[in-house]
Amino acid sequence: MQTKDIVDLELGQLYPKMIDWRRHLHQYPELSFHERVTSSWIANQLSDLDCEVRTGVGGHGLIAVFRGDKPGPTVALRADIDALPIQDEKICDYASKVPNVMHACGHDAHTSTLLAIASYYSVNRAGISGERRLLFQPAEEVTPGGALPMINDGALDGVDAIYGVHLWTPLAHGLIASKAGPFMSAADEFVIDIIGRGGHGGLPHQATDAIMIGSTLVQAVQSIVSRNVNPLHPAVVTIGSFQAGSTNNIIAERCRLKGTVRTFDEKTRKMIHERLESLVTHVCQMHDAEFDYQMRIGYPAVVNDEGEAERFFRVGEQLFGEAAVIRSEAITVAEDFSYYLEKVRGCFMFVGAGNENCGAAYSHHHPKFDIDERAMLRAARLLIGMAEDYAASGSAPSS
Repeated sequence: MQTKDIVDLELGQLYPKMIDWRRHLHQYPELSFHERVTSSWIANQLSDLDCEVRTGVGGHGLIAVFRGDKPGPTVALRADIDALPIQDEKICDYASKVPNVMHACGHDAHTSTLLAIASYYSVNRAGISGERRLLFQPAEEVTPGGALPMINDGALDGVDAIYGVHLWTPLAHGLIASKAGPFMSAADEFVIDIIGRGGHGGLPHQATDAIMIGSTLVQAVQSIVSRNVNPLHPAVVTIGSFQAGSTNNIIAERCRLKGTVRTFDEKTRKMIHERLESLVTHVCQMHDAEFDYQMRIGYPAVVNDEGEAERFFRVGEQLFGEAAVIRSEAITVAEDFSYYLEKVRGCFMFVGAGNENCGAAYSHHHPKFDIDERAMLRAARLLIGMAEDYAASGSAPSS
């Protein structure tokens, strides 16, 4: 039996456990930075395996280490473990039991996938060249995120390459996707408070209308991408919230705008931040209003290493066939896996988890979100395949 078939067979035998793990986690989700019980539960599952386990990494993170008898590189694989503040509206026996908290992005399945990989390496330690380091990361959903604290606690020390997957319902089960270079965007958030002078709706000359100023600013902001950004560099500036006023005959004194900036390169990101602040300043000054402007810096763009992305296409075609492997377009969704890729070479990949026949037809962060659980098998196989291909390629360990 070929190695590929052996791995498929062993993962297939683990699949019932993967489903049980995922459904348990789905029923008992915890929010970002509060994954205490989840972390303890993962540690208990790992305690049955022959591996080194570090807990409390970067908060509630864990690291499981498997060292082989043969020399080789250190390859890290990562899963995120946190949930979202969303009420689960699915009708199923594994729906969330925690009010207003739900695994609406697939992190429960990511965790279960990595536990299956840990089980596989525990049994097949003799075949490992070097080290396999499994990172169970907290707080991906909320900035500043959990990746940087884990890195600061040594998660990447001595690591030569890192890989991660996101089970992705917009992609049909059976397909996998990624791309070289910028793959997922940086995402920053801003809040603009405009302070005018309230007054009677019939006496506008005695007031400073915050709604009018806010409306002017919304229009001005649309010029940033259309007139300041190189059209060959993707970028998005969105005002998602406009809050002002209380009734029909009062001129609003205050207006609050909330929005997001999505970019793929740091030069464009910096320029948009500067241009946005300049527009806020000058529009408010023009109308004699005060303002408060706050920009919350989010995750940088996910930029896949060119060589590791090519490894993805080669390994993916070997495992699943050419028709199953998609060269993705860039996507304006953020991921703090970007911080790992700033430190070491690696690749972030999507594994299709969408299937209308089993209810996996809703977008991520939707209250009826679910996945085709078979995607966990494909994700585990892909991550093991990437790690072992890297180890077999003769890449020298870090000094």
